[in-house]
Amino acid sequence: MTSDDRTAPPSGDGPDIAQLTYEQARDELVRVVQRLESGAGTLEESLALWERGELLAARCQEWLDGARRRLEAASGRPDGTTTDLSPTPVPAEHETIDQDHDGSESV
Repeated sequence: MTSDDRTAPPSGDGPDIAQLTYEQARDELVRVVQRLESGAGTLEESLALWERGELLAARCQEWLDGARRRLEAASGRPDGTTTDLSPTPVPAEHETIDQDHDGSESV
């Protein structure tokens, strides 16, 4: 079996997985999971759906890995580490630092 055989839809059930965008692969994966959870269909149909779902999940992961690499490259860090993109925590109201009128700080 070639890689083209594995990404081709079983019996015309959908487009070639290698050509799908992230959103298309994710949406089809959701439909596959719903069909599997419904329990309808034969064992053979369920196995074909499961296999397609695995390939769709792998395609989604490819897109996510590529997006991560692009973010890492955009961060400009030559060592390959990423810049922390998480939001800075806002101090709780009781932890704010106020400045008195004379310029000294009080908590």
